[in-house]
Amino acid sequence: MPETLRLLWGTLTLRPYVFIFLAVYLFLAITTIGWKRTLLYSCIAYFIAFSCEWCSIRYGFPFGQYYYIPATIDKELWIAGVPFMDSLSFTFLSYVSYELAVLLRSPLRILRWEVRLISNEKLRRSYWTSLLAGLLMTYLDIIIDPVALQGERWFLGKIYYYPNEGDYFGVTIANFVGWYIVCVFIIRTYTFLESKLKADTAGILEYRFKPLGVVGLYFGILIFNLSMTFHIGEKTMGWAGVFITILLALLVIMHVSNCSRYFRGEQG
Repeated sequence: MPETLRLLWGTLTLRPYVFIFLAVYLFLAITTIGWKRTLLYSCIAYFIAFSCEWCSIRYGFPFGQYYYIPATIDKELWIAGVPFMDSLSFTFLSYVSYELAVLLRSPLRILRWEVRLISNEKLRRSYWTSLLAGLLMTYLDIIIDPVALQGERWFLGKIYYYPNEGDYFGVTIANFVGWYIVCVFIIRTYTFLESKLKADTAGILEYRFKPLGVVGLYFGILIFNLSMTFHIGEKTMGWAGVFITILLALLVIMHVSNCSRYFRGEQG
């Protein structure tokens, strides 16, 4: 146990940005779905992500064939050949994609100092919401994985490689397909199990501009990775990511704007 705690501390000190994103995720999730459902979601997301990564480094499914480089195995926590922080990242990456999909499919009531999301359980559990979330998480990976693959050029470090170089800045198309499948699987598993739980509002909190918190986390993750991309001098890769980010930002802005105009018309 002391050794596990030492390695867990090493993970925290080596990857502080992961835990910053994780802390924001926990706040947003707890205040939106409560303590119990946040714990359920986190466990489901981590277990599915870890299982899929374990299968991929051995059998090439669902992310395609790739291998981890155990350069930090004595400095941070690894579980069965998979870095703990890597599977842990799927909790906030999938959740923020899920909640952004809910936001894009739900009307918003927008006042000068308040934004409220008008959604329902049927919409949150909809297959269309899950499929959109999978696409949004894949967009995250289109920006994350190419720069992560160059980890030796920044503080991430070289932690993995593809035996056969992929078509998109070294990343395989199978990897993106895998991210889509895994995200949808995480959300469908969660929505199925969550529907069996009793209503519980413990931890849920209302505050101004609450729905926009998930927008901030989603684009915060994108901006962080784009910053690292330009930092290492990968301008072509960086600008490709910028155009993807602009498209997503416009989609969100148009949705919020349309909801605002509709609400003003409804009030008038």
